[in-house]
Amino acid sequence: MTGAPPKGHNAPGLQVPEPPFRPGDPVDYAFLSIPPAGAQARPDELCAASDTHPLCLDMVRVLDAGNQAVGPWNPMLSPDVLRHMLRNMTLLRAFDDRMFRGQRQGKTSFYMRSTGEEATSVAATMALAPDDMTFPSYRQQGILISRGYPLIDMINQIYSNRADRLKGRQLPIMYSSREYGFFTLSGNLTTQYPQAVGWAMASAIKGDSRIAASWIGEGSSAEGDFHAAMTFATVYNAPVILNIVNNQWAISSYSGFAGAERTTFAARAIGYGMAGLRVDGNDALAVYAATDWAARRARAGAGPTLIEHFTYRAEGHSTSDDPTAYRSAHEREQWPLGDPLARLRDHLIALGEWSAEQHEALKRTLADEVKAATKEAEKNGILGHGLHHPFHTMFEDVFEELPWHLEEQATQAIRERRIKWPDWKEDEA
Repeated sequence: MTGAPPKGHNAPGLQVPEPPFRPGDPVDYAFLSIPPAGAQARPDELCAASDTHPLCLDMVRVLDAGNQAVGPWNPMLSPDVLRHMLRNMTLLRAFDDRMFRGQRQGKTSFYMRSTGEEATSVAATMALAPDDMTFPSYRQQGILISRGYPLIDMINQIYSNRADRLKGRQLPIMYSSREYGFFTLSGNLTTQYPQAVGWAMASAIKGDSRIAASWIGEGSSAEGDFHAAMTFATVYNAPVILNIVNNQWAISSYSGFAGAERTTFAARAIGYGMAGLRVDGNDALAVYAATDWAARRARAGAGPTLIEHFTYRAEGHSTSDDPTAYRSAHEREQWPLGDPLARLRDHLIALGEWSAEQHEALKRTLADEVKAATKEAEKNGILGHGLHHPFHTMFEDVFEELPWHLEEQATQAIRERRIKWPDWKEDEA
């Protein structure tokens, strides 16, 4: 045996995923299969997981081309709820824009916008109970905004100033809040998936009705933690919703490197025997409906659900990224599923429950609200201005009582700082 291919056959070549468009290329999304809104069946929440598997290859959609909510997945939300959802999404975009400018002005070191993906966090959160536990990735600030977390506290964390609840120990945008059911972000991708499954298993053991929900990007689904979480969630029937936000790009890596050229990301549920849904991630009503379905299923003891939100990252990965270096500049404007905020706005207008004038007024009001919170937060300090937590706090909050050797290190470190900067005083830091 030489390992040579049989006669008449070529040697296998290495398949390297290639994005459909590169910088300078014309954009044509005709290769995408976008089904009509309202055409997808809605199985009962207590159905067998296999009954949902056709939906892993389809796409749940509610808003049609005429901005009407159609089909069995229509969540039948009241105009008041829809307006509240629109407000949350608009506030999130205003917040992102302000923080992006702040980073460019040198007020913080880093920021990540969620432009184009607002529905995947805001609509999903509104479909959960307020005390359900969330395990986010780094583009789900909409969870906190939807739950009413104070904007000033988010900004203080971004600035890592003296009012930062996390005492400057986390990279900007890596929030944490036990009170608001928002688990600490981690820069190590996909760690939140097994954490969410473990939390959900503990909730089930206690007989609690609360469930867990977690979010990752499609690139992170190639991590080993994804598969461990899927196995445990299925084996132990954990009451958890596992979201994959497929925004087409993992920093500069095309989604094909995580498997998008072979099948959908929702299809991974099939191999585990888990319920799965593939959703139009730019349709806030579809996102709400899918999350509500999965939450009801989990709370009833029917097990976990994997949801793929098919969306598009309209901005760069972060303030450290230049997307024009790896993708066509026309991708955003040509994206066939549109803008989630505009689609929800137009739906309310079509219902006669909103107007373009009201929307412009809302945008101005929310921009002013974010501006006021930003000005207040800046009183607590911005990057490099010395208004930080006392130096000693870097040694605290690990042990109930600080061990002698750490106290000794803290004293020595403070002494050395005073030698280097004679005018420095810890209580002024």
